[in-house]
Amino acid sequence: MRIAQSVKWIAYEVREKTLIVIPTYNERENIVDLLTQIKEIVPGAHVVVVDDRSPDGTGDAVRSFCSAGGSTSVALIERTGARGLGNAYREGLRFGLDHGYDIMLTMDADFSHNPLHLPAILEASREHDVTIGSRYIRDGGTINWRIRRILLSWLANRFARFILNLKGADLTSGFRAYRRKILEDIKPEKIHSNGYSFLVEMLYRAQRKNARVVEVPILFFDRSMGVSKISRREIFLGILTILRLRCSRFRA
Repeated sequence: MRIAQSVKWIAYEVREKTLIVIPTYNERENIVDLLTQIKEIVPGAHVVVVDDRSPDGTGDAVRSFCSAGGSTSVALIERTGARGLGNAYREGLRFGLDHGYDIMLTMDADFSHNPLHLPAILEASREHDVTIGSRYIRDGGTINWRIRRILLSWLANRFARFILNLKGADLTSGFRAYRRKILEDIKPEKIHSNGYSFLVEMLYRAQRKNARVVEVPILFFDRSMGVSKISRREIFLGILTILRLRCSRFRA
């Protein structure tokens, strides 16, 4: 049972034009439940699902959801270029900028990012350029992760923070909201990284622009359906990205 199904809530009133960007690859098992809960918790937000040509029919599931409910607040982008999380983020954020959204929020499709945290993140984003849903601050945490994976994630964040002199405890969280102005300054299409290292580079570029960054606590749930996309290659590329950004500081 999804946690949101067993909790009563009051729908959050979205005060600004808000877009939730959800990258997907083989998330047919999760996406309809997620969209349903998002529309109940933050009914005023719009959603764009950015699908990387999922062979399991994720795109078809989104289309069926929109047709069945007559929803005009959910859009689907079926990408044709190179796959990858960073590429999906770039396309989704560019969609938001092109369509005049004030706040663009990214989240995973596998329920590791609980939609019940959306109101707190959106509320904080009213006064901050970047709002991060953080596992590593007080009242945050991870559920169903092995100790080895928790340690690896924590060390990766410590390493990135130390090498790049970044503020924040959870630099690799993809559950975050950006205000339009900081995205216009960063220009996501110019971010070189792909995969999860895209998140570190986005935060690095934002802080170089003196962005107001805040973290709000979240409980991160390991997926219960589908397959994780994290690989050793992603970890290796993440390290290379951090070192590349460090070297770029000396060339600036």
